[in-house]
Amino acid sequence: MYGKKGKPTSEPQRHRMHVKAGDTVQIITGKEKGKVGEILKTYPKVSKVTVKGVNVRTKHVKPQQEGESGKILTFEAPIHSSNVMHYSEEKKVASRVCYIISKEDGRKQRQLKKTGEILDN
Repeated sequence: MYGKKGKPTSEPQRHRMHVKAGDTVQIITGKEKGKVGEILKTYPKVSKVTVKGVNVRTKHVKPQQEGESGKILTFEAPIHSSNVMHYSEEKKVASRVCYIISKEDGRKQRQLKKTGEILDN
């Protein structure tokens, strides 16, 4: 990776992602293909997202204090943002996103290509 002045940097470039936290998405590849969930958190530096109920992992935690019992925790692990696509709840279809300029106030808004549904309110 190279920085602004052409010098190598150890930090990866921050990628612009097509999804935001709170969006409803469908998984389009991998073992979880077809599942629909809401984005809980985004990681722009590594271009990954955490989706509710998708890529659930288990972690066995040892007891920290004497007399305490161990635990088995379940959590959602991040997946790459290119493996998700916006999902329309009304039409039950996944779609790409385009950007339009609002006529009333001139704001940039996200719109689903297939359904015409506006994502930003």
